Amino acid sequence: MTDWVRVIVKSPVVQKIEQMVPDYSLVGESVFFSNDQFPWANHLEANWSVIRQEFEQVFQHVNALPNFQDIMPRQKRISPDDGWKTYYFYAFGFKATKNCDRCPETWKLLKDIPGLKVAFFSILSPGKHIPEHCGKHKGLIRYHLGLMVPEPKEQCRIQVGGQMRHWEEGKSLIFDDTYPHAVWNDTDGYRAVLFLDIERPFRFPLSWLNWTVSQILSFSPLAKEAKANYQRWEKEFEALDSGNTIKSVE
Repeated sequence: MTDWVRVIVKSPVVQKIEQMVPDYSLVGESVFFSNDQFPWANHLEANWSVIRQEFEQVFQHVNALPNFQDIMPRQKRISPDDGWKTYYFYAFGFKATKNCDRCPETWKLLKDIPGLKVAFFSILSPGKHIPEHCGKHKGLIRYHLGLMVPEPKEQCRIQVGGQMRHWEEGKSLIFDDTYPHAVWNDTDGYRAVLFLDIERPFRFPLSWLNWTVSQILSFSPLAKEAKANYQRWEKEFEALDSGNTIKSVE
């Protein structure tokens, strides 16, 4: 954990949010959540094939996509190899405009989601394992929409708070990532999801405190570093694309 992230996570504001969650969360306090608590999830599911079609165009160039730790270096502690690829749309106020332009229908579906903080395609290579870890901020809810789920699905799984789940294509998986969680793709295929972080809905005044934390994160050195890393990749990707030298997945 970087010094800046440690300061934010240990700050009185964040600690206060942690303590107040059970009383102020409009979706309660649990490991997993339902679509009924986040109605926009039904709209994503209804349009999942549109998202899948645009994802397939991106997936043709999977080898050229950035690893998670290429954008967010601190993620190297849980994924030091090239088995976790990303394709960003949005992160704490920064819109990856050219990526959104390549997937216009996906971005159209994403941009009006209440409390959207992070959005990207998350792609795990065959055999990829992400060890157990915990999110740092209770003010966010994690969302996955299954886009590409290899068989047997029992071998492509996520465990959160001791509970095992499997992704399904076109279906939502919504959870609190501050609980210990780990991922396995013990198959011969790629697993891909639309990965979102959503601001947890709170009653006032916790809604205001949570908004304050998000604003701090938006202007943090961590966010600026991620933005710079993405922009560096974007230039390299465009150069490769114009030269028709991008390698597609075999």
